[in-house]
Amino acid sequence: MKRSRDAAETDLLPELRELEGLIDKLGAVARVEVIEQVACQGEGGHRYPIYALAMGSTEPAAPTFAMVGGVHGLERIGTQVVLAYLTVLTALLEWDQLFLDSLQRMRLVFLPLVNPAGMAMRRRSNPRGVDLMRNAPPHPQSAGTWLIGGQSWSPRLPWFRGREHGEMEPESQALCSYVRREVLTARSAILVDVHSGFGAVDRLWFPYARTRRPFARLAEVYRVTQMLDRTLPNHVYRIEPQAHSYTIEGDLWDHMVEEGAHDHPGHVFLPWTLEMGSWLWLKKNPRQIFDALGGFNPLTPHRLRRILRRHISLFDLLRRAAAGPDAWTAATPHQREVWETEAFARWYAQ
Repeated sequence: MKRSRDAAETDLLPELRELEGLIDKLGAVARVEVIEQVACQGEGGHRYPIYALAMGSTEPAAPTFAMVGGVHGLERIGTQVVLAYLTVLTALLEWDQLFLDSLQRMRLVFLPLVNPAGMAMRRRSNPRGVDLMRNAPPHPQSAGTWLIGGQSWSPRLPWFRGREHGEMEPESQALCSYVRREVLTARSAILVDVHSGFGAVDRLWFPYARTRRPFARLAEVYRVTQMLDRTLPNHVYRIEPQAHSYTIEGDLWDHMVEEGAHDHPGHVFLPWTLEMGSWLWLKKNPRQIFDALGGFNPLTPHRLRRILRRHISLFDLLRRAAAGPDAWTAATPHQREVWETEAFARWYAQ
């Protein structure tokens, strides 16, 4: 793939250089697109591509597993974790016949670096000051937690979601457009969006973010949770609705869930957010607090290596679950009712 950027640009963003190296290794195996180009303000006019990769089946309805990272520019570890798993899969392509066979039946989708300009500028937001994860049109029934759930007053304040009734940012539009085409068309799809910065434990959040009401696909969420608990009984994740921690106006995945339910009724789309708890990294290395990246990323080399390998088993399980949706989609109304009842008791009864 031809690239017009000079070395100075990628020096600002080693994650982009690593991603492009993986793209070169994958060669024709991956269908690679630049879904948007975004500029860094104050960085000499440098423009950064947003890459999207797909592998496996080209059948629109094929079961799909997707990974997203780098929505928040300060959370470099999110992109690094996605790239670490993509590196594993790139190596498996050389020798794992079972993996190769699975690609005949399913699709893999990767958007490892959604906000490259924000990351290069060491910002949580994009260059225009917008928090992309709060940038979707607010739902009529949404009620965001004050400030942290998104505000439309000023980009100089944190968690700015854009102006009222304004258009979505180019990064958000590009992400949603690609997910609309490559993920929502699938009969069943599991997506993981990797973040960091909240709490001292790793959380797996599922929708909704905008309301504390139960998610329409609660039965499927519960079944995947059962599979995780039984297959990896010593896992480290606290699994819960996003809204148990705080609510968000303009959450991108709520927006995609509602759009998918409208455009593809009967399809199952489960977006998960892996929120890696960075407070533990601060506790173990308090000096990180003086670094702009320290609140969101492990800065010591040994801890970084540990985090990069920590979640591989989780991603493998979710990828395999995506490939075999019969194991977690309800076969009968009675089965759905049982799963929903148990899910409600686990997450909503109190």
